[in-house]
Amino acid sequence: MSLVAKLAPHLPYVRRYARALTGDQVSGDNYVRASLEALAVGDLELSESATPRVALYQAFHAIWETTGAQLEEGGADTANPAQRLLRIPPRSRQAFLLTALEGFTASETAAILDTDVTEVDALIAQAQADIDAELATDVLIIEDEAVISADIEALVLELGHKVVAVSTTRTEAVEAVAQKRPGLVLADIQLADGSSGIDAVKDILSIHDVPVIFITAFPERLLTGERPEPTFLITKPFQPDNVKAAIGQALFFHPARHALPA
Repeated sequence: MSLVAKLAPHLPYVRRYARALTGDQVSGDNYVRASLEALAVGDLELSESATPRVALYQAFHAIWETTGAQLEEGGADTANPAQRLLRIPPRSRQAFLLTALEGFTASETAAILDTDVTEVDALIAQAQADIDAELATDVLIIEDEAVISADIEALVLELGHKVVAVSTTRTEAVEAVAQKRPGLVLADIQLADGSSGIDAVKDILSIHDVPVIFITAFPERLLTGERPEPTFLITKPFQPDNVKAAIGQALFFHPARHALPA
């Protein structure tokens, strides 16, 4: 199979990654172009032991490691919320984006970054902490089970956010948003009075564009094949680290938040 045939399906994704990593599409495309040119002339070779997608990202990082520090000296506008990830050290930024944005496993990320899974986990944890500190916001919890809502509230507070309300019904959730617009919603599906957290979220989104994370024992009610399906869905019983990671990702990648003043 030719080089073009191997890599073509993965080029849109590595361009997306390069844009997120550099904070700029032009700079990101320059890295991708340099990687492809190096592969074409034989200065770099695709790893035979990796999948084509992993091998392409490995080639990209070979170029990034030799030139990235120099290009970053030019300084992106880190006051721009869309480029706030550039405040995170490059190595942590890479690990976070490879897993959170590109969907690589920890072992694949380790292969791309030429390290081990232990370091990848540490880099992601550091990036997550930096993002959480940067994106502190007001949170609405929609949950009718007191023990579970208390656990979620403790996680939210641990990350430096503020819980503005805990609602147990659809009506309470909509009323809470009318009183104080949150920057994040964490919602169950089945609520105290038989009402639906899905309907509550629809009501909220009709008046306020906000990232939503569903935490539910009934994920099949959301994963129906109909669109739109939720980007962030956590199944009960949940792992605290999964909830923390989803909160950071939801806040960081939500487009509406990027439009807010820094």
